[in-house]
Amino acid sequence: MTGVHPLWLPDEAFRALGSRRVLVAVGPDDGPVAETVIAEVAAATRRFGGSLTTTRAQSVTAEVAQSQDVVLAIGPSVAVAGSLATRLVPRPGTPERHDPYLPAIASVLGERFTILRWTTTGPGAFQAIRVGGTTVVMADGAAGLLSGMHSLVRRGESAFTAPEGELHWDGPLNRIRMLDHWDNTVVHPVMGQVERGYAGGSIFWSEGRVRDDLARVGQYARLLGSVGINAVGLNNVNVHAAEATLLTDHVADVARLADVFRPHGIRVYLSVSFAAPLSLGGLTTADPLDPDVQRWWADAAARVYESIPDFGGFVVKADSEGQPGPFAYGRDHADGANVLARALAPFGGTVFWRAFVYDHHQDWRDRSTDRARAAYDHFTPLDGRFDDNVVLQVKYGPMDFQTREPVSPVIAAMPRTRLAVELQVTQEYTGQQQHAVYLAPQWDEILRFPIAADGRSVGYVAAGLRAGTVHHRDDPVPPSGGIVAVSNVGDDEFWTGHPLAQANLYAFARLAWGEEDPLAVLDEWIGLTFGDDPTVRSAVHAVLDDSWRTYEKYTAPLGVGFMVRPGHHYGPDVDGYEYTAWGTYHFADRDGIGVDRTRATGTGFTGQYPPPWRDVYESVETCPDELLLFFHHVPWTHVLHSGSTVIQHVYDTHADGYDDVVRMAAAWASLDGRVPEAVFDRVTERLAEQERSAREWRDQLRSAFFRRSGVPDATGRTIY
Repeated sequence: MTGVHPLWLPDEAFRALGSRRVLVAVGPDDGPVAETVIAEVAAATRRFGGSLTTTRAQSVTAEVAQSQDVVLAIGPSVAVAGSLATRLVPRPGTPERHDPYLPAIASVLGERFTILRWTTTGPGAFQAIRVGGTTVVMADGAAGLLSGMHSLVRRGESAFTAPEGELHWDGPLNRIRMLDHWDNTVVHPVMGQVERGYAGGSIFWSEGRVRDDLARVGQYARLLGSVGINAVGLNNVNVHAAEATLLTDHVADVARLADVFRPHGIRVYLSVSFAAPLSLGGLTTADPLDPDVQRWWADAAARVYESIPDFGGFVVKADSEGQPGPFAYGRDHADGANVLARALAPFGGTVFWRAFVYDHHQDWRDRSTDRARAAYDHFTPLDGRFDDNVVLQVKYGPMDFQTREPVSPVIAAMPRTRLAVELQVTQEYTGQQQHAVYLAPQWDEILRFPIAADGRSVGYVAAGLRAGTVHHRDDPVPPSGGIVAVSNVGDDEFWTGHPLAQANLYAFARLAWGEEDPLAVLDEWIGLTFGDDPTVRSAVHAVLDDSWRTYEKYTAPLGVGFMVRPGHHYGPDVDGYEYTAWGTYHFADRDGIGVDRTRATGTGFTGQYPPPWRDVYESVETCPDELLLFFHHVPWTHVLHSGSTVIQHVYDTHADGYDDVVRMAAAWASLDGRVPEAVFDRVTERLAEQERSAREWRDQLRSAFFRRSGVPDATGRTIY
């Protein structure tokens, strides 16, 4: 599309692949994703002078296959000849493939490798082999072939110069890799068309209906498919009256979107209102145990699957921030989720049931009520009661996508429930795409955190992996959910408002796939988006590498959270939420700051964690500095592990954070003339706003805490 930024798939990214002779070998029943692979290679080879041979167009002989530089094939796994892998017995039910092109592929592999009769890789996985000057990608299905092809694109020339005989396996860590879109079909009077969106309007909806022109949605689906996203939620989890009717009156609109996403291996989901049987079905109740309600949901699901056979399922926010739910009928969340799950089960659908449930009418005078406790208190008694096709979607922290908060204890406390960890790509509390904040280092810390009593990390729990490094094929597999995030995309020409925020969208997908190094992922994104100019690469790294920690420096300190303007959540307001009903307090006074969440003297929240974290967080002596004010109310003069007092830490980090932003802006300014002018100008504009905002954060928080504490800045810097 003209006038729209290509993100990480500019034409140039396909040069290495497109300049070569490529064979795509797929069967007649391998579906629309296989057709996408063929179309991508066809476009690349036309553009860069290579050639495309396909099994759809001709029978492939050994001679033809051996003449190729690249072979992309759907088929069984490849193993080193004579290795243990060639003697493995397939799992029961594993199909064998007997595609007529396999002997030709075998001739390319030669005597060194053997094509097995079955696949040993999982869904979406692929193998890449460099043999005899040919790069061969084998996948168990079309989704894996698409991923394998895009792996070659990311690797560029290095994919075709790898050592002879190298056998590389890659596959997704998480079964479900999902982006939720908080898009409204009509413009909401308060939240706009995209709730917590900072990149324009919806790319899906306009004036209550799906857009007539879905070309941009097609481009978006291509982008997501290239990095392994396999599920999207199409509408806001806060389901308003207009959006509720997508389930009944506008299924044809949803089907049009499903048709666009399907060729890229992506299933679509709808957010639905728990009260739909009342508001749409004319029933007098939405009680999940009422037979009429159960029939209504079953009929509604069946109608959707008539139009969308591969429909993914439902996303539900219930009993939260005014959304209806099962509490109104004396039922619990397992009752509520299961009625929807049973409606979807005959068709293979899944319910993503959000665990973001808390009292948003809290009395700020009552320090015994703690919003952080809510999800654990509501959901952990229900462990084991959710149906197998329910995934409990848990925000990574117990509050609300803060720049720094501890990992949610719910993640460790429900071993018999499928859990998905929810992240936020859109920057609601991290600068709203006015600030350059690369969030992958934060997500990496979260996913690596060893939350479970058996030592499993957050990422392992979400992926359904066992403790330890080896997961044998016959081991019982823990329930797996996946990784979900709220998208940052809108109809802005750069998709994400801030061009550098594209890196967060890319990085979420790569980390959800299983990549482990956020700075390597950033480097990958820079190369695809900006090319190989080392000056550009260095400068973008200088802007983004430490940008999350920079943002943390100049905003709410030491894990206390919030301190933003109520409602829109942008910019500093130290006491903005302090006397409200939302449960987001810092309790700063003349003596100190922070929330006492200990078992000994506070809300008892630390007791929701398994060992050792329940005791690590309980004591000020062992609590990490970055979370001190989340768990403890301490004097301003309390000495941190760093050796600084709390108040001096606030003074220093807020001054340093602002200085870091000035350096970020200078690094970007050095790229004038080296990056596209429109990109340069937009980023320059956003960095100027980031500098202004960081100065405001610096001066407001330093001044507010000096006025409370009476303790001066030891450096003598100006305080207002």
